[in-house]
Amino acid sequence: MFAILKKEFNSFFASPIAYLVIGVFLLINGLFLWIFKNDFNILNAGFADVNPFFYIAPWVFLFLIPAITMKSFADEFSNGTIELLKTKPLSNWQIVMGKFWASLLLVIISLIPTLTYVYTIYQLGNPIGNLDFGNTIGSYIGLLFLASTYTAIGLFTSTLSKNQIVAFILSVLITFLLFYGFDSISNSFGSNSLILKKIGINEHFKSISRGVIDTRDIIYFLSTTFFFLFITKTRLNNE
Repeated sequence: MFAILKKEFNSFFASPIAYLVIGVFLLINGLFLWIFKNDFNILNAGFADVNPFFYIAPWVFLFLIPAITMKSFADEFSNGTIELLKTKPLSNWQIVMGKFWASLLLVIISLIPTLTYVYTIYQLGNPIGNLDFGNTIGSYIGLLFLASTYTAIGLFTSTLSKNQIVAFILSVLITFLLFYGFDSISNSFGSNSLILKKIGINEHFKSISRGVIDTRDIIYFLSTTFFFLFITKTRLNNE
């Protein structure tokens, strides 16, 4: 697994992919949080709050993570290297997990520079340090769980087509449905639609972001991630 992880991770930085992903993620968040005159602009909010970042980031990840994962297996299938990969002394689980952790590690690296947002808001607080750390830590944990689910979905869709663009579009559609679709549908049915909300990612992400780590939310993210990794492995078995 570590051989695949290292190969995939190095391939990201051997091409512009890693630099584009990190750069685009920071640029989009930076523009919305500090430059554009909108409801997310921290300087215009009048109080030190990092929550706008945690509202924007899942939407940015919805496009960036599929861009990272779209070539994971689609590229192997189109180039015919999947058969060569299967001849190596690796199980399909090890192949899937190696690619999963390489993609997720790139996402984690893109999150590290955003800690400067937390430090800046910490300094801008009145008094200095007037920041809800429980909420902030919970939101970062939620982002990591959310990113792992997005990554697993992206890996699965990359096994559905040899075309990377098709894999990208399918991944965006599925992640959008899970993140926002069930929320939107449940709102249409009124207050009796809590079950629909619980199916979606957003409800569990918001729950963790409050700073209270509920085992039900952790189980949801872990089981959803495992489900998509499992069907990815099943797809490989059938190839």
